[in-house]
Amino acid sequence: MVETPTADSPAEPDISHVNPAAEKTWFGHPRQLARMFSTEMWERFGFYGMRALLTLYLTQHFMFGDREATGIYGGFTALVYLTPLVGGYLADQFLGSKRAVKFGAIVMSLGYLILCFGGPTAQPHAKIDGQRYEVSIEKSGDREVRYVVDGTRKLEIKGNDDGSVDLLENGASVRKIAKDGFESDADRSPFYVMIMLIGLSMVSTGNGFFKPNISTMVGELYEVGDRRRDAGFTIFYMGINIGSLFSQILCPWLAVAFDWWAGFGLAAIGMMISWALIQFNGNTLAGYGEPPARPEVERQQWFIYAGALLIVPLFYFLYVNLMNSPEPAPGSGIIGYVASLPLMGKFLFGTFLLSVPGILIWSFVAGSRQEFQMMLAAMTLIVFNVVFWTLFEQAGSSLTLFADRNTDLSVFGLFSITAGQTQFFNAAFIVLLAPFMSIMWTALARRGLEPSIPVKFGIALISVAAGFLLLVWGATYADAGFRVGIWWLAGLYFVHSFAELCISPVGLSMVTKLSIARVVGLMMGVWFLSISVAQYFAGMIAQIASVDTVGGQVTNLKVSLDTYVGVFTLISYWAIGLGVLLLLLSWPLKKWMHGVK
Repeated sequence: MVETPTADSPAEPDISHVNPAAEKTWFGHPRQLARMFSTEMWERFGFYGMRALLTLYLTQHFMFGDREATGIYGGFTALVYLTPLVGGYLADQFLGSKRAVKFGAIVMSLGYLILCFGGPTAQPHAKIDGQRYEVSIEKSGDREVRYVVDGTRKLEIKGNDDGSVDLLENGASVRKIAKDGFESDADRSPFYVMIMLIGLSMVSTGNGFFKPNISTMVGELYEVGDRRRDAGFTIFYMGINIGSLFSQILCPWLAVAFDWWAGFGLAAIGMMISWALIQFNGNTLAGYGEPPARPEVERQQWFIYAGALLIVPLFYFLYVNLMNSPEPAPGSGIIGYVASLPLMGKFLFGTFLLSVPGILIWSFVAGSRQEFQMMLAAMTLIVFNVVFWTLFEQAGSSLTLFADRNTDLSVFGLFSITAGQTQFFNAAFIVLLAPFMSIMWTALARRGLEPSIPVKFGIALISVAAGFLLLVWGATYADAGFRVGIWWLAGLYFVHSFAELCISPVGLSMVTKLSIARVVGLMMGVWFLSISVAQYFAGMIAQIASVDTVGGQVTNLKVSLDTYVGVFTLISYWAIGLGVLLLLLSWPLKKWMHGVK
């Protein structure tokens, strides 16, 4: 998960003149940290609970194909990490962090509630050589079987390795359809699709106000130079992972035990609790996150609230445009590919590709030689950051679909978990690994052996590749039903969690330390933009791993397993190559960083 709270350098002196023993504290920290911890924990409870359901909801309830579902997922997460740029600015200039957090919490709560109203499940159908047939779904043991309804006959759909389809009656093929002769889709209500997209748009908007400003309020609890700040953000970060851990167990379970509305409803309840903790704070947060002391601010805030709600239709339009974007024509090359990108993709890539060289050119002209070298090092790491999160964020899309289709979800043969619940592995391993990683880095630092920031980035890239290759290795032990044991998937998340802890805690701190002071805010914007671009890229990678489905399910599990293995192997090789390149670049980068650690 992408969570990178800011923290001061532990090397700076303690000049706060604050005696922790003389104030009411919570584990030696300002007591308000407990409320911030709980607020963030419940907000992340709601967000990650919803995220664990989203891809499965799109493929199983609305029965979108993999390409549409993973595209929507990638667009949603891209907006989630793009909107904090605007939300943070509006809070700084007009609202104050506290009002922004409360407003964001309300909008996100409404978004989750709206997702509860998904309407009836979409009805699948198929076109065979241009003729439409209804598709029925029936349970057969522990799996669902798709049938083409041809008059009074029901013919089982079986996908073949070469892309053709056989229709079976009593286990025998009665009709063979060529690869391009079988098309699957579903009749879904345009009204309920609109409702779902409005819900996602509201979550994206609300997150922009909540996410950056709750971290800002945590920072305000500490005076400049207070050595407790670093540990305070570590505690705050634990709240993020505790919230996500429990929600990724409970929300998917409720969705299976009752229905999708129950999972999304629990996410909404978590978000409402988060709002209540800030709204009814017993005056403990007085003086923190307050708006600028300007008389016109009270009047301006209502225009901002109204303007934020007007963003929802804009995001809805972007989602619709994303869903209806055509695939690039075969042989059209990079130009054809760029031309086929939806508006969201064009905006993200265009902005990132212009901002990186543009800022470097400015720093070369306006800054000193040392400042330019530090900015060059920062931009290099930001570009590699895109690669890391592109691969890591397969968790909510292609890896969730892999869990649903090609993973034996039985735990020691005693009980089974759902595909959505597999995402809890990451949060659990973060909670377990974080203290050991902290101790390890500290011990290495005492001996002068702690890796530099570029080396940590390189280790993270190679590790994320190792996680995928571990799963690919596990696929060679798949059972007769082409399902991999759950512990191979758990192993992937263990390695990916280690990789995350190599890169995530140092990200924002690195940007603030390497940036020229007068453009540090702009560089922070580029950092978040890089994460947003990575989320969109992650959706594109998941689209490459798309498998043909009927009614949300694949008809040949061997084909889906081979597809995932092929894509995971390819991106692993790229990640290893780029990780090795970054390790080779670590020596000049370390020199360009001029002592920044």
